[in-house]
This record gives sequence, C-alpha cells and structure tokens, in this order.
Amino acid sequence: MTNYNDRFSNVVNIPNPLYQSLKGRYFVGQTDHIRFGKGTNAWGGLINPVKSDVDLFVNAFTITNHSNQPIEAEIWFNPIPPGEFTISDNVTPANTALCPPPIPEVKIAYAEFVEGSPRKGVMAFRRIVPPQSTLVSEEDGKFIFPPGGSFIIFLRSKTNEIIKSEVAFGWFEKDTKD
Repeated sequence: MTNYNDRFSNVVNIPNPLYQSLKGRYFVGQTDHIRFGKGTNAWGGLINPVKSDVDLFVNAFTITNHSNQPIEAEIWFNPIPPGEFTISDNVTPANTALCPPPIPEVKIAYAEFVEGSPRKGVMAFRRIVPPQSTLVSEEDGKFIFPPGGSFIIFLRSKTNEIIKSEVAFGWFEKDTKD
C-alpha cells in the first residue's frame, strides 16, 4: 500500500526581508530629529563604507514631517552630500533572537542646517511629504549599493520656519564574496 505522505515534501515560501532577518542580515534604524528651513537643508542616508565587503540592499525607507508645511525629499544615489554628518546610534538588527547580535557594516548618517546640494551622484526621484505625516516607501531590496556607495534622502523646504523631520530605513547586507 502506498503512503501518500511519502510523496510530498513541505515547501514554505517566505518574504525575502524575513529570510534576510532569519540570516541576521536585515537591519532597521533611523536618524535623530533633523532640522532645516530658513534657507538650509538636511539629509539622512545609508552609507556603505569603502572597506565594508558587503552590498547594501535598500528595502524600505520612511520620511516623517513634523511641521505644518510640506517638504520635498530628493532621493539620491551615490552623491557627496553637503555638511558635517553624524552617525546614528538608533540602529538594530531586525532579528533580536540571535546571540551575539549581528552588527551592520552600513551606517545611517545625517546632517542638519546644511547649505547647498549634493554633488555628483544621481537624483533618482523626488517625493513631497505632506505636513504632519510619514511617507513610506517599500523597495524590496531593489536599490543595491556596493562598498563606497550611498543612498541619501535630501530634504528641502521653502518655508521660513524650522522644520523637524527624521528618516528611517530597513536594509539588508550581503557579503560581496557570496
């Protein structure tokens, strides 16, 4: 007699971000509040260090606008952004069950009250972030940056008031040798 259970195998389909998280390669984090306005700009982004030995896959980003004015967000690939930047401490692996927890190679950097615009690189697209709202973009890892690359969200406002905002990211990293 044939046992039908012997003919079947169990196959599970999981989303790629979950798979990357289970492998300890998915990270999330955000900038502190960043301020701009009155003729200045700000930015937040993912910086893949030159010697990281990982490719950066941008999975998601959010931009929160705490002001009563709309802001413009320019999404830049591999620019040199203006100003002195700070590295965010607000970063964690998505999988907190791993011990020891994985440490990302990619850094979240940000700068506020900067003058000028990014140099080099490509402004890939723009978004308008309405007042008192958060814009969410799911990219499914399709924006890929090698060591030395960066994904920057450059924030502009034409208002004379000070704007408070923050940007957050979800990304995964894959060893360049894989």
